[in-house]
Amino acid sequence: MGAVNVATAELAVDSRCRLGEGIVWDARRACLYWTDILSARLWMHVPATGQTRHWDLPEPLGCLALCEDGRLLLALAKSIRLAAAPVPGASLALETLCALEPDLGASTRSNDGRCDRHGNFVFGTKDETGADPPLGRFYQFSAAHGLRPLPAAAVPNSICFSPDGATMYWCDTAQPRILRGDYDPVRASVSNVRVFAETRDGRAPDGSTVDAAGGLWNAHWDGGCVVRHRPDGEVDRVIAIPEGRPTCCAIGGDRFDTLYVTTARDELDDATLAAMPTAGGVFALALDAGSGIAEPRFRPA
Repeated sequence: MGAVNVATAELAVDSRCRLGEGIVWDARRACLYWTDILSARLWMHVPATGQTRHWDLPEPLGCLALCEDGRLLLALAKSIRLAAAPVPGASLALETLCALEPDLGASTRSNDGRCDRHGNFVFGTKDETGADPPLGRFYQFSAAHGLRPLPAAAVPNSICFSPDGATMYWCDTAQPRILRGDYDPVRASVSNVRVFAETRDGRAPDGSTVDAAGGLWNAHWDGGCVVRHRPDGEVDRVIAIPEGRPTCCAIGGDRFDTLYVTTARDELDDATLAAMPTAGGVFALALDAGSGIAEPRFRPA
């Protein structure tokens, strides 16, 4: 392994989410969106003004995606819905597109997800029971085909795509490794699956994003950091997250020059929270201009 660059992110938004997750950068509106899953809230932050707002939702929100028409696609615990573009001070107008695993009830809920580079939404459902084999799995959702199943997993996570859209990355957080495979968006299939990277010391991989150079940034849930893997899987950067459990990351800013990381307060005891009062916030680190690429957008019917 070559030289590893080490840096520390700083607090950008003191949101104190129970389980902050699923952060995305909307380049059109120059804002961040993310979810607090356990509080069933959608969050929005505008870095240029410092304005921060949140909206309560009828179900926990596992993940979200930007839409081509300016709306948001929300993967709630047991349903996929469209939301009008959020307006501070106004409620969210929701349109239900489909139910998620209604036959499994509370045994599963939506978890991580991200659009592919062809206008489809790829996400996973999390097994809440510990079943073997696990009840959770990955799906592709599109306006043309609805839900189509991808591989099974206990805690589907780390979903992202190479800049050319031909490679899908993902993990099952229950296992300390990130996988990659050849992704066919038309057939909703993944083939030639292989290990992309093993996480150090058995740390649990969580949410990821891919940068303009094809590097993958992964949040380590129990590692207090975000790690960048080169396209060959080797680690070349480690970003310390000083408070909370890192959960997901995105590269945004007007010049795609800022790494943003969501964190969680969940599963931290009172003594730890007293020492980490801003756990659950969003942390940020300055990067070189052009480090990131625009978030893919869902194509509604």
